[in-house]
Amino acid sequence: MFELNNFFDNKNMKAIDKLGMFTVFEHERDLSVSPDSAVTAYFSSEMNVRRRQVYVTMQDSGCTVQAGAMQWMLGDVNMGSGIKGVGNLLGKMAASAVTKESAVKPEYSGTGVMMLEPTYRHLLLVDVSEWGSIVLDDGLFLACESTVQQKVVARSNVSSAVLGKEGLFNLSLTGNGIAVLESPVPKAELIEFELKNDVIKIDGNMAIAWSGSLEFTVEKAGKSLLGSAASGEGLVNVYRGSGKILMAPTA
Repeated sequence: MFELNNFFDNKNMKAIDKLGMFTVFEHERDLSVSPDSAVTAYFSSEMNVRRRQVYVTMQDSGCTVQAGAMQWMLGDVNMGSGIKGVGNLLGKMAASAVTKESAVKPEYSGTGVMMLEPTYRHLLLVDVSEWGSIVLDDGLFLACESTVQQKVVARSNVSSAVLGKEGLFNLSLTGNGIAVLESPVPKAELIEFELKNDVIKIDGNMAIAWSGSLEFTVEKAGKSLLGSAASGEGLVNVYRGSGKILMAPTA
């Protein structure tokens, strides 16, 4: 048995979101400041520049976490490497090289609690089953329940990666469970498009996550390359089919 003091009753920490085993806490103010940094800390808090952390509650369950993200764990919680032999390690290293994700993501299991390292990025809790399959932009993955499967997916054509500036490979999540994503913008600024056998064209790589069922290509904004250049739009990222897209319009 254990107790957490000055945690749930800490007036400077606020639970802002909860889904599954994950709870997102936000530090309302930075209290560890010096006279030289007090002004910066004050205005940072006023402008929503705050530290956020993920609190994980495990009841005979498990989760996978980005390497180096664990701050502390309490109770009967054990860590595994998630590596199942030399071949599996080589595969993970290859996937890491093309997706910019850590090669080894530790797996924690048991009964207890765990806190992840603080970050200034915005933390999104996503139910993977609602997407069927969700493809992530590089660097978005932070954690997921152990029931979520990870794999690397490649673009259907090279032009989509080179011209669309999205990368040739991306991390894809499937299965039933919750994932934690580190977003460059808060949830309030994200736009979610839900396509039903339709198409959307986005000028730039503002899509941070999208359904694996969507076809991604890069095309001219207009009917001709000359017309597209004259309009100042040039090439756009095009998503076709049925599925969802999360776009960060202010990133």
